[in-house]
Amino acid sequence: MPSSPLLFFLFAFLVVAGAEPLIFSSPMVHRFSEEARRAAAAVPAREVGWWPALRSQEYYEVLVRSDRLRQRRRLGGAKYSMLYPAEGSETLSLGNDFGWLHYTWVDVGTPNVSFLVALDAGSDLFWVPCDCIQCAPLSGYHGSLDKELGMYNPDESKTSKHISCSHELCTLGGSCSSSKQPCPYTVNYYSENTSTSGLLVEDTIYLAKTDDHLSIKAPVILGCGRKQSGGYLDGIAPDGLLGLGFGEISVPSILAKAGFVRNSFSMCFRGDDSGRIFFGDQGVSTQHSTPFVALDGKYVTYIIGVEKFCVGSWCFGKTSFQALVDSGSSFTFLPEEVYRKVTLEFDRQINASRLDYGGSPWEYCYSANALEAPQVPYITLTFSANESFEVINPIFSIYDKEEHDLAGFCIALQSSAESIGTIGQNFMMGYHMVFDRENLKLGWSRSDCHNLDNSTTIPLTSPPHTTTDAPLPTNQQQSSPNGREVTPAIAERAPSTTSAASPQEPFCFCSLFSFFVSVFLMFSCLNV
Repeated sequence: MPSSPLLFFLFAFLVVAGAEPLIFSSPMVHRFSEEARRAAAAVPAREVGWWPALRSQEYYEVLVRSDRLRQRRRLGGAKYSMLYPAEGSETLSLGNDFGWLHYTWVDVGTPNVSFLVALDAGSDLFWVPCDCIQCAPLSGYHGSLDKELGMYNPDESKTSKHISCSHELCTLGGSCSSSKQPCPYTVNYYSENTSTSGLLVEDTIYLAKTDDHLSIKAPVILGCGRKQSGGYLDGIAPDGLLGLGFGEISVPSILAKAGFVRNSFSMCFRGDDSGRIFFGDQGVSTQHSTPFVALDGKYVTYIIGVEKFCVGSWCFGKTSFQALVDSGSSFTFLPEEVYRKVTLEFDRQINASRLDYGGSPWEYCYSANALEAPQVPYITLTFSANESFEVINPIFSIYDKEEHDLAGFCIALQSSAESIGTIGQNFMMGYHMVFDRENLKLGWSRSDCHNLDNSTTIPLTSPPHTTTDAPLPTNQQQSSPNGREVTPAIAERAPSTTSAASPQEPFCFCSLFSFFVSVFLMFSCLNV
């Protein structure tokens, strides 16, 4: 029978295969070798074009270009890129007029309208003034800005659409009379009875890629802020606020879920009140990091563990506490007991005379002048995993209004009645701060905020750095506008699970099947 030799051979083959492992070999051919060129030319209907000469300059250029593409694929660069606002990655603190927060320009809608939004890692919602019932005035800032503040009107944007009450991110949907009506929102900030309310809208935000600077249009959910109160009527975030929190409604969450970027973002703060912001940035390999802390099993905000607090060479025992890392807070707050220990030790080490600014919220202030500046003791925090974080400048300077000379300085710390502290912008100065939500950790590295990428930026117009006429921050100005804000949507987010190594692939019978087919064809030919 024609099939008998085949069956015999198959039986013998399986017996041998079960006893000894099979080894298949094949010659390796370089992609630009003469063998590869001949093989490519032998393919019917295929035209072989330019082929780099072996070991020529073009040969090596093609290889390194291929290597870079491969590296980008391996690191996720083929799919992900860092993004920044289309107006530029620059951020800026505009001082007393804007509540001492950091701001950046973002473009929203079609046609696009520019908004100068405050950057707040302590809250979730991105909102802008819109169809205002009660909003802050948007004029009178010409000395600080190079263009007018914006007002959003969803009816004038071709890409806007209201979020209905049936939407999964509409937390006030239960109060709607119909599931199809626009979703209302209210965000309450415990600082100075500050709040925003209005309607949720979906519209386009304009971003740019750091690698090739191509423009990206991404749909996001924002609040049409019709009514503001408290600090939002007194100069804090008059043109809106960009919430960067963990919630599903935040811009970082939406961008990551849609696959535009990795689930991370970074902010960098310079001593001259400028900085940078990038979405999808996971930092550098040499950065330090500490894990975020879950509250009741959920990651709802950027809280870390502070294990130890040091002033100069003196470290305190039993100062362990948790702290919220919050770019929306200008200054740093410590639990009362920790605050007392730190400030008393700072006062003991500083060689300067105390000053009393009547009515000021700052308790520890000292006299100084430009000719004789005292040595300020450094402050170091030790986070979980024994990672140290040295505060570059724990004070702020005070200048004489009339003579424009240095008059004194204060330690930029406040006490808090709460058990959770707040690490504000002043402690983050001089650092590239990475909020890595994908790996649930905070990263940091010393940086002047340049060369974080190769993007070109459009800098904001900075006010003249004449700190002489900048008044001492009041209680309202030094408080965080977000406080312990109640977000419109709390994400029930489980920690991401990432694999450090790919699992070992199981044995595949593809080669065995191909070998069997070849044998079958050979015997078929012999029997013809």
